[in-house]
Amino acid sequence: MNDLDILVQAARERFAEAQTPQELENAKARFLGKSGALTERIKALGTLEPEARKAQGAAINSAKQAIEVALQARRAELAEAELQRQLQAEALDVTLPGRSQGLGGLHPVSRTLERIEAIFASMGFEVADGPEIETDWFNFTALNTPADHPARSMHDTFYVEGGSVQAPYLLRTHTSPMQIRHALQHVKRARSAAGVGSEGLFAGDMPEIRVIAPGRTYRVDSDATHSPMFHQCEGLWIGRNVSFKDLKVVFTAFCRAFFENDALQLRFRPSYFPFTEPSAEIDIQFSSGPLAGRWLEVAGSGQVHPNVVRNMGLDPEHYIGFAFGIGPDRLTMLRYGVNDLRLFFEGDLRFLSQFR
Repeated sequence: MNDLDILVQAARERFAEAQTPQELENAKARFLGKSGALTERIKALGTLEPEARKAQGAAINSAKQAIEVALQARRAELAEAELQRQLQAEALDVTLPGRSQGLGGLHPVSRTLERIEAIFASMGFEVADGPEIETDWFNFTALNTPADHPARSMHDTFYVEGGSVQAPYLLRTHTSPMQIRHALQHVKRARSAAGVGSEGLFAGDMPEIRVIAPGRTYRVDSDATHSPMFHQCEGLWIGRNVSFKDLKVVFTAFCRAFFENDALQLRFRPSYFPFTEPSAEIDIQFSSGPLAGRWLEVAGSGQVHPNVVRNMGLDPEHYIGFAFGIGPDRLTMLRYGVNDLRLFFEGDLRFLSQFR
């Protein structure tokens, strides 16, 4: 066995000892690298006589081919071993029972909105829906809140591109604009049925307006009990003889049905809203549970202001009614015992799956 045969045998042994591709490449460098054993012999060919150089060169080429064959064989073995490890790690036990797809469910606030709509529908209220990008007139001015009214500053409004300085667009800060929009459509139909033109305030006969307007609203506010995006449900009942007494009866019936508690007590506290006069905050008191004995605010309400009735196209000398605004998010927190509003909007399935 000559030196080249010994070199080839040593290379095969080194390659066989390599357990990783990196170790194999390091072993290759010892024989075929720039300073490898076989490379040094190739460099030394220049010092030999022509005949000797020819014979030695052929022998070196033969040894090089043998080393490269051994190298490629070991590379293939290591690749196959790696593949088998991956297949073993990712193997599936086909005898195991299948995993069923998880079932989704309604968001707790969506459940509340459906419950609100169902209860008011049983009292004869329609459900209205409208744009979330509103005009300044519908969102403020038509609701007796002109441009210089201090109540506007309480809303910290999100304005959006479009419109004009005199009539800007904004993300609605409440769903009250739908009261105006719905009433205007209602009055338009009544005028058409009565054959009356669109001029002046309407004082003729028409069906009562009973409507709720649930939906998303937006204000610059964020903490444990407030969110920049939140839900609101406005209610409106307009007719010939709709009084504050009707408001108390309707809202008391709603709260007791919503919380399934006939012993629930309500309190109407005098307050101020630009679109109602007189106005009242509505508090509820639980008789049992962790909130027993506490008064909690759940809504704002009041008799619709005459200016708002006029902006609906109605004559306030003939039509009167009440309006209220409730927060479905707050009602959801109370119904399910949640103490942080932000949990509803973070999308954490660990929290939301409790309500499936």
